[in-house]
Amino acid sequence: RTPARIPVPAAERIPVPAPTAERIPAPQPAAARTILATDLGSASFKREYGLRYACLTGGMYRGIASPELVVAVGKAGMLGFLGTAGQRPERVDDDIRFLKRHLSGGEAYGLNLVHDPGHPEREDALVDLYLRHEIRTVEASAFIAMTPALIRYRLTGLRRDAAGHVVPRGRVIAKVSRPEVARAFLSPAPTRIVEQLLAQGRITADEAELARELPVADDLCLEADSGGHTDQGVALALMPAMRRLRDDITAQRGYRQRVRLGAAGGIGTPDAAAACFLMGADFLTTGSINQCTVEAGTSEQVKDLLQDINIQDTGYAPAGDMFEYGARVQVLKRGVLFPARANKLYELYKRHDALEQLDATTAEQLQSRYFKKSFAEVYAEVRAHHPQREIDKAEKDPKHKMALVFKWYFAHATRQALSGSDEGRVDFQVQCGPALGAFNQWVKGTALEDWRRRHVADINQRILDEAAALMGRRLAAVGTE
Repeated sequence: RTPARIPVPAAERIPVPAPTAERIPAPQPAAARTILATDLGSASFKREYGLRYACLTGGMYRGIASPELVVAVGKAGMLGFLGTAGQRPERVDDDIRFLKRHLSGGEAYGLNLVHDPGHPEREDALVDLYLRHEIRTVEASAFIAMTPALIRYRLTGLRRDAAGHVVPRGRVIAKVSRPEVARAFLSPAPTRIVEQLLAQGRITADEAELARELPVADDLCLEADSGGHTDQGVALALMPAMRRLRDDITAQRGYRQRVRLGAAGGIGTPDAAAACFLMGADFLTTGSINQCTVEAGTSEQVKDLLQDINIQDTGYAPAGDMFEYGARVQVLKRGVLFPARANKLYELYKRHDALEQLDATTAEQLQSRYFKKSFAEVYAEVRAHHPQREIDKAEKDPKHKMALVFKWYFAHATRQALSGSDEGRVDFQVQCGPALGAFNQWVKGTALEDWRRRHVADINQRILDEAAALMGRRLAAVGTE
């Protein structure tokens, strides 16, 4: 029932002016400002890393971010990270020598350092290698906590300059998508780890003392929903929240230099790049688009699959390296069965405590269709490639043994993809996000539709050039449409 309207006394009525025939003039477009790709991003970031463009390419694992890719990016005035995860130290050593030979003119490059919670010795071996080769920049990825290896890299070589400021020898650009991880990288190295490294003689007393005056990371790359490891973050939420966190910690700690914030995840078109810069990103990191280029270190079969995908052709699967933790990766789902099979393995792992608890039909399906080997044959391979402590644990804990057998499938699926096995095509694990689908649509009908014409430095520069032009046009048109 509609309530009765209470009349307003005439004396209290506010007079409303009569309509006027005067027309408000339409806003005129502002003069378009010329913005260049070299103008985008933080000037201090470009200056300190020796770059023309505030653009990085991420260190895709198992050498997909190949030495050739890193060299091409470096020669174009950008910063590429070598994909070292899953590579043997001997291979990484060879790749570093390749980079030094081909980027001898002072061009920028860096190496990836991926958190490996099950095998901390691998992190240690890589840091040994990086320090020996005097690698000055690393991309820290997938860290959920600070580790001794990462902190050792950060603290080794700390010194004071002539002005009394603490200067690190090794820079860290950390990929983060969660506030608690960002806080750890924005804080000084944990006292417990510093004291442990000092007691082991792995850092000096001076380095331990200076560690209190600077954060673990020089710069943070805020990773929205991306290919590979993902927390399915949203760039529009990440950037403002992380900026406030950065500013609060900087004020609390009294840091001399501001930690810069970059953007990653979902960047495959000029529109996406422009949006990130307009949100205040100091730099960009591209990923998925780069593995469908001539220089990427993966098989032609994978590139053939990737060049035709759209934005809906990726899905989520368990992360093989962090299987027991429930971590997720974003992968290609079009034309392959890997995501469905990987998710089923994780569900079986959660519901059972041993391989022997699987029903006969399920056990047969896994061995004949997924693994194409018996559990015994898979476990024999596991024994040959894992540290003895892992095998000893598996012998005592049937659930851990099941985890190792299931994780074999993830490594196998990656090998199949990298080698381009026709027989194993349905099991390809290809870590990829929808940015590549967006890129494919952007270049559809052009020469770049074919991946054989896609070169990593060229496609990144095209995105930056068009993003700069787009920003100029959009800013000139504000309020006129």
